[in-house]
Amino acid sequence: MKSLAEGLPAKRHDEGIVFVIDDDISVRESLELLIRNAGWNTETFGSAGDFLLRPRASVPNCLILDVRLPGLNGLELQRQVADRPSMPIIFISGYGDVPMTVQAMKAGAVEFLTKPFSDTVLLNAIQDALDRSSAALRFQAEMQGLQDRYALLSRREREVMRLIVRGVLNKQVANELGISEITVKAHRGQVMRKMSVASFAELVNIAAKLDLSR
Repeated sequence: MKSLAEGLPAKRHDEGIVFVIDDDISVRESLELLIRNAGWNTETFGSAGDFLLRPRASVPNCLILDVRLPGLNGLELQRQVADRPSMPIIFISGYGDVPMTVQAMKAGAVEFLTKPFSDTVLLNAIQDALDRSSAALRFQAEMQGLQDRYALLSRREREVMRLIVRGVLNKQVANELGISEITVKAHRGQVMRKMSVASFAELVNIAAKLDLSR
């Protein structure tokens, strides 16, 4: 990395945690200082194993990860945390290995920086990663809310919902389920209430997000 003073953007005060994994303590300390001066919280680790012991973060976060680590290397760790879309990864490496870079990017890394890199480039990559993390956390919260509401529906209400969002008419729903059309309308009203929607279009949109077409 180049001098901390070179080309630094204005100090940020965004909520978020930047995790750093590097077995070189001088690199960890340098990155920690840079990141804290930019206004973010940071936690550093000397190995992938140490990092995996930490509970998952529930706030916007990202990971700065050295490719070459003792034990579990960076690419192996990337595979292990692939189920954490709210934690984008920025790889750093002292080697310009093109196949390794391609592998990391194909697996979802947001950036692959080869040392030495400028502070500004890294800070911009962190901001991009935290923005992505925030978006992923918002999406996760939205989906959890929809799933929680869907779980409130009775078995029959779910059957009615799956049919009506496909455009099946109330009379046809009644025939398929062996119930009266009045009962279908009652279930439909309960579905709208429990799913907290004011229009049929909203219900169709939610059904698409929940992938109820299966």
